[in-house]
Amino acid sequence: MDTRYQSLGVQGRVMRIRRSKDFFAGIMFLLFGAAAMYISAKYKIGSAANMGPGYFPFVLGLFLAVLGSAHVITSTVWTRVPQTIPSLQFKPLAFILSSVVLFSLILRPLGLLLSTVVLVVMASKASHEFRWKEALLNATVLVGIILLVFVYFLEFNMPIWPWFLVGRI
Repeated sequence: MDTRYQSLGVQGRVMRIRRSKDFFAGIMFLLFGAAAMYISAKYKIGSAANMGPGYFPFVLGLFLAVLGSAHVITSTVWTRVPQTIPSLQFKPLAFILSSVVLFSLILRPLGLLLSTVVLVVMASKASHEFRWKEALLNATVLVGIILLVFVYFLEFNMPIWPWFLVGRI
């Protein structure tokens, strides 16, 4: 190893990820922040006193990149023992993505209520701690919130009940 790193105490050491979720979330924040700064640089940024249309997205991207960098730094530690990279779990990924796709396919025929229940139960199956009682309770609470916000307050025009209960698709 290079001698200039000996005074820093990193000779023979490797960087180990202590908390992988924080590390990868930090990488994601850093990339989204950099993308926001890059895209907003195409617009006039201006100054704090005279803001242009690119100022707010640029500053927001900067804050996001700084937050991501902080997550990456705090989630790593220097050690002499190399760490194995955690394996990618395909079961949770497949359950969550397929639940969203299935929700979009059954929303019109089954309505908002049953589609939301199917979405929550199927996404909950992704966890190794799946319990029917908790999944159905979560689905019930989410259905209540969706009905309150989207149907009653925002008055979205979407089918609430299944087609066989209202007689039309």
